[in-house]
Amino acid sequence: MRLRRPTHYLAPIAAVLVVAGGLAVAAPSSADESHTHGTETDSSQTTQAPEAQTSCTAEEKQAITKLGDNFASACVAGNDLAQLGANNPVVPAGESDGTPNMHLIANIPKSGAFTPANALNSDLAFQGNYAFAGNYNGFNVIDIRNPASPRLVKQYVCPGSQNDISVYGDLLVLSVDSSRSNNTCDNVAQSAAIKESWEGLRVFDISNPRDPEYVAAVETKCGSHTHSLAPSKDGRAVYAYVSSYGPRLEYPDCQPPHDKISIVKIPKRAPERAAVVGEPVLFPDGGYTNTAGCHDITTYPSKDIAAGACMGDGILMDISDREHPVVTEQVTDTENFAFWHSATFNNTGTKVVFTDELGGGGAPTCNPETGMEKGANGIYDIEDGQLVFKSYYKMPRTQSNTENCVAHNGSLIPVKGKDIMVQAWYQGGVSVYDFTDSANPKEIAWFDRGPFEDTSTIAGPWSTYYYNGYIYSNEIQRGFDVFDLRDPRVASAKRVRFDELNVQAQPSY
Repeated sequence: MRLRRPTHYLAPIAAVLVVAGGLAVAAPSSADESHTHGTETDSSQTTQAPEAQTSCTAEEKQAITKLGDNFASACVAGNDLAQLGANNPVVPAGESDGTPNMHLIANIPKSGAFTPANALNSDLAFQGNYAFAGNYNGFNVIDIRNPASPRLVKQYVCPGSQNDISVYGDLLVLSVDSSRSNNTCDNVAQSAAIKESWEGLRVFDISNPRDPEYVAAVETKCGSHTHSLAPSKDGRAVYAYVSSYGPRLEYPDCQPPHDKISIVKIPKRAPERAAVVGEPVLFPDGGYTNTAGCHDITTYPSKDIAAGACMGDGILMDISDREHPVVTEQVTDTENFAFWHSATFNNTGTKVVFTDELGGGGAPTCNPETGMEKGANGIYDIEDGQLVFKSYYKMPRTQSNTENCVAHNGSLIPVKGKDIMVQAWYQGGVSVYDFTDSANPKEIAWFDRGPFEDTSTIAGPWSTYYYNGYIYSNEIQRGFDVFDLRDPRVASAKRVRFDELNVQAQPSY
């Protein structure tokens, strides 16, 4: 593997298309808006010209676009399925497998309003004995007092993909990145070209976690694809850094170049007064190929730093002044990254793992044709404030041509003195790897199910995080999973306890 310092040229998206080979994804009723993000028709995405050919039929493209997120990148012309080999999966359909140290101990299937295949499970947050699990149609509150027997105690129906979720004290915050007819939970999709349409942040009071109360709505430019929290220095408020993208001239509240984020201040004792307090421009020079905003930002509040995965760029920020973050470092990957998706610091704040969501999460990129350096993690050391590339890591098992698979959301496992991470790979399953040696990451555990029985559906773990001794995973179709990882290399992590965990607002341990 050739190691190099990435420079300013982004490789074209080499999407190997699930949809072109029969994975025509049904659009969720909660996300059938015309305001979509990360597609090749967005004016923000200049890696492909608007007139570029795609590898989807018009119907396939429309269906996958309506899912939101970055799934429509799977329609960018590139390595279509005709170029793939047979790629028989390591785990056959209907079966599951993994390392002997990784045990699936519980599963709560999707239910109620979240049952349909087009109601995708999304992100996770934790507080005390509860997990809060996002879904395109709202969120679940799950009692995890007994991890081997979790119980669903509340399903809050509130449509508006993708419902990225965080908690802080008595507050729960949801991101809405689909244009809605109003800011209530009784809404329908409505074009972002209509000025009165709404998207942004919803704020709930969870002083009683079993009965959340909707208390505030804050509209933000281009909506809120994801958000990350950072408490104020005096502890009286929490700031949400809102990431969004996909500007278009016809959208009155989402105008190009949208080279910014929104900062929302939420007073702890008066959350109904939540409001946008800043819209700092992060890319005054346009970023790589006119990067428009960020996909995700991870804050490390105790160290006053943040890392942004911003479509074509990876950045570091100084957030010591919460309302005025400053970009201190910016890199691109000229060879292997297609879409900078998310970021994770190590505990000491001396490394960042960036993920590349090649194919937008809708493509089968875990195969020999795509290789081990695309759709992977990029591991960077921070040396004298600069991001220095060290290696790539990608889960090493071949998946079938109907399995969407790419690097997605993960978290540190709190082992002091080591850098160990658990991560979701959609239908690639769950992988645990050690990157203490940044140049030589090694997998130490994994779990994977075979191809989802309905091969026309996007599936697999969206987010997989370690919290208070166990691994929790929000599987897009199969529901909420709990794993027990028994391995001497991570045994000490079971003694580390957090009162609260938002992976995109990293705590120290």
